[in-house]
Amino acid sequence: MRKSNYDKYPSTKICGTIFQGWDSIRNALADRLKGKNILAVDCYTGVYEQELVKEFSLIPSAKIILVSDLYKDEETLLRMTERFMTDDVLFGYVTNLCLADYFDCEKLAAAQKMIQEIDTPVIVIGTGASMVAPDATLVYVDMARWEIQQRFRRHEVKALGIDNRNDAVSLQYKRGYFNDWRVCDRYKDTLFRKVDFWLDTHIAGQPKMIDRETFFKGIEKTSAKPFRVVPFFDPAPWGGQWMKEVCDLDRSKQNYGWCFDCVPEENSLYLEVNGVRFELPSVDLVLLKSTELLGEPVEARFGKDFPIRFDFLDTIGGGNLSLQVHPTTQFIRESFGMYYTQDESYYLLDAEEDAVVYLGVKNGVDRNAMIEDLRKAQRGEIVFDAEKYVNKIPAKKHDHFLIPGGTIHCSGANSMVLEISSTPNLFTFKLWDWQRLGLDGKPRPINVERGKCVINWNRNTDYVYERLRNHVTLMGEGEGWKEERTGLHENEFIETRRHYFSVPVLHHTNNSVNVLNLLEGEEAIVESPTHSFEPFVVHYAETFIIPACVGEYTIRPYGLSEGKECVTVKAYVRF
Repeated sequence: MRKSNYDKYPSTKICGTIFQGWDSIRNALADRLKGKNILAVDCYTGVYEQELVKEFSLIPSAKIILVSDLYKDEETLLRMTERFMTDDVLFGYVTNLCLADYFDCEKLAAAQKMIQEIDTPVIVIGTGASMVAPDATLVYVDMARWEIQQRFRRHEVKALGIDNRNDAVSLQYKRGYFNDWRVCDRYKDTLFRKVDFWLDTHIAGQPKMIDRETFFKGIEKTSAKPFRVVPFFDPAPWGGQWMKEVCDLDRSKQNYGWCFDCVPEENSLYLEVNGVRFELPSVDLVLLKSTELLGEPVEARFGKDFPIRFDFLDTIGGGNLSLQVHPTTQFIRESFGMYYTQDESYYLLDAEEDAVVYLGVKNGVDRNAMIEDLRKAQRGEIVFDAEKYVNKIPAKKHDHFLIPGGTIHCSGANSMVLEISSTPNLFTFKLWDWQRLGLDGKPRPINVERGKCVINWNRNTDYVYERLRNHVTLMGEGEGWKEERTGLHENEFIETRRHYFSVPVLHHTNNSVNVLNLLEGEEAIVESPTHSFEPFVVHYAETFIIPACVGEYTIRPYGLSEGKECVTVKAYVRF
């Protein structure tokens, strides 16, 4: 059995200023308070605010002001956000609120007046601290969405201005996804050049702080070279065993279903400062360096959204995913306020002999009968016969199945799927879940009524085999290399190219961010023909990102793979 070389802790290495531990951090900030009598400790939602209050209260003579005390009352905020939360168990509507909407104007004005008049040091703590004290020394306590989700599961953190710790995890996530995180990202995007210190409290009791210069040194370096975000792994009701070995995960866990290794809105980014890992949300890089990272044409189309998502779905030794469908662009825009939809594809990174993919409806299917059977199955009256209505296609390693919005699909058991898709990642309408309970012991929500509104009934057997299964075109070949186009579908904006190579292959970003995965080979190395970045080594199954500004780069087999054939798949935005 091969030994795992998958790097779970990728980082950008820099030299700079870093403080470790509360004593060191307090001492550094107390010195700043002597010269500038006000300290604003601003933060993202999901931070342990009580930890901040406890530790900063130890600064002598300092008066603490909590930003949350200056918000409108909770009942008012619930009414204000009700239209974005909706009454749905999973889905809301993208907010247009900004952080200023949360403040009670009279309370804010009174606090600002008091700060001007008080003689002792003042420390303002909470989301919006910079709005309360705009001229203060500014510390920002950032938080990646993945860690916030773990805190949701433990019912540890409040929402923005609202104590919803006792809500179901799905409702906490929904408020974050549709409202809080978008409000906080808009606000944070105005602060980047104002922040004096960045504080990492992802690990409770082990804080780290860097200064502005160190932060931007890390951002600048990362945005000009190949890099990886920090992958995270999660169990699933259908989860498998493949990633435990390949990614060297905890063997005692029942399963791992998901690995999110390129979802910059939710992943972390590590800066290794003087040998110490400092964690920040990778979305900061997207917000700050959207042009360099995404490329001008991509930024013009998607703004400061990273549009390409790579993740793993491990069902080897597990079960079928839910039979599902994703919305069309029109439906997702009208129903949820998203401006592009969750188009995707399944690339088979590995597969057992009995692996299958369910894709598209069968020729001549009776749509009314199928929907009625799905409803009966949802009510528990029958077991839905998926094979009666949906194509069940044998799947093998390196097959690529294209899944534009509106196409019924499901990866079967004993597959290791690299999912290459557009970034929206919540909008799955489950139609049938194989009589299975979720990890919480409850049935997972089924969305037959929404699903029937978006199913494209023309995606039938003939269509699937002609246009959605292994739609491969040879683009070029030479001694030691071959390039193929494997998708995606013409309705999807992502282009994918597969390279087989035992010699260096020249790539060009072509004004788009490139996202790649090493599908075969122990190691490969990414290099700059002009030496604009340090050589970057990747390992089997790792996803890596090439910023658009890199331009030309080469990839060749490296280390244990020298002289052998490697395979990569590359995704970029098609114009």
